[in-house]
Amino acid sequence: MKINEAAKHLNTTPRAIRYYEAKGLISPKKDEANDYRTFTDTDLMRIGTILALREVGFTIAKIKKLLEDPEMSMTQYLHVQRQALFEQWMEMRDMIETIDQMIGQENEDETTMEDMQQLAAHLKKLKEIRSSWKDRWNFDSQAETYDEQVQLRGQAFDIHQGYEEALAQTAEKISLIRGQTCLDIGIGTGNLGARFLDKGASVIGVDQSDMMLQKCKEKHPMIETRQGHFLALPMLDHQVDAIVTSYALHHLPDEEKLLALAEMDRVLKANGQICITDLMFPNEVDRKAALHQYEAAGNQLAIDCIADEYFADQSLLAAWFMEKGYQVETHQFHTFLGMIYAKRVTNA
Repeated sequence: MKINEAAKHLNTTPRAIRYYEAKGLISPKKDEANDYRTFTDTDLMRIGTILALREVGFTIAKIKKLLEDPEMSMTQYLHVQRQALFEQWMEMRDMIETIDQMIGQENEDETTMEDMQQLAAHLKKLKEIRSSWKDRWNFDSQAETYDEQVQLRGQAFDIHQGYEEALAQTAEKISLIRGQTCLDIGIGTGNLGARFLDKGASVIGVDQSDMMLQKCKEKHPMIETRQGHFLALPMLDHQVDAIVTSYALHHLPDEEKLLALAEMDRVLKANGQICITDLMFPNEVDRKAALHQYEAAGNQLAIDCIADEYFADQSLLAAWFMEKGYQVETHQFHTFLGMIYAKRVTNA
């Protein structure tokens, strides 16, 4: 397909397509004899994705980063578009909620400019948090060997100690019937989410790592995979019956963990269940005691690992759920691996 045909097909202009080419977003093949561009179906999908992202306000620089892999599949382009739309939708939702807070002041005369500025600052901070999370652990590079890594034993500090038992108890704790939907956040290669397929549940796996999702899909074709992360789940409100996550939440600082819990609460149905199995200490006192023991034993690897990650405070997460009206149970597998089970309770 030539450039004029491509432009007509995509409801854009040849000038726009040439602009995206000049910016390095597309690289159509050119005929050496006449320099005419030829556009494949993949080129059209890439341009369509660019147009969609531009429509919702993404900059050329951000689009270039999102589409840095020139060999993306059609499905990957669709994932990028869906995630971008969800992020925009969530930003709009946050804006509406902020405005509602301003309107909802009990006494309009008491609303000051300072109140307005504080709410606006809160909105800006939310936007920054949702969009600024970065994978500093490079999970794409870990996808191929992840299943072997979790089985390794004998290290001075085994971060996956109790892995199989923890996943088994998580799957047992969540009660699902055939046809219900389970969301696994940070699904990785599917080691936890796949356990719910045998129960007849539909499983949706969310992960920010495209390579992890590809590996998950190879192992478990029945799992629906979606690119996304804790702070911007690619789901509409109240869509899932259960949410599980394992060995993933500890990649968020404490403040962002609470925002992640709010996201889980948003997509969960009435009477839904959440089970978080992750690196966590029962409370801050136990964290300090564990660090003291590792220090006394000269286990610098353990100290460094705990410093590099964001091991959760189980008591803080449990308190958040209880404040939201959930029934909460906690369990500690060992010093730094715990589980929180929370069931939403609705009044009949």
